[in-house]
Amino acid sequence: MSSPNGEDDFLYELKAEVEIELTAAEASRPQEELDLPVTDWLFDPTDVEREEIGLRGLIDAVEVLEEDSGPGDHAA
Repeated sequence: MSSPNGEDDFLYELKAEVEIELTAAEASRPQEELDLPVTDWLFDPTDVEREEIGLRGLIDAVEVLEEDSGPGDHAA
C-alpha cells in the first residue's frame, strides 16, 4: 500500500525529471543541424523531435495523474 502523499511525491519527481530531459532535448537545437551536411550531423534532428514529442506526452500524462490524485482521492 502506498500513501497518496508518496504517489504525489513520485509524480512530482517524475515530472521534474521529464522536464529536465525536455530542456536538454530543446537545447540541442536540432533545427541548426538541418543546415549542416548530413555527414556533419552529431545526431539526427528527427530523432530529437520524436523525443521531444514523447517527453511532452509524458508530462501531459503526469499532469492528468496529478489531477486524478487530488485531495480526497485516497487509495485503500
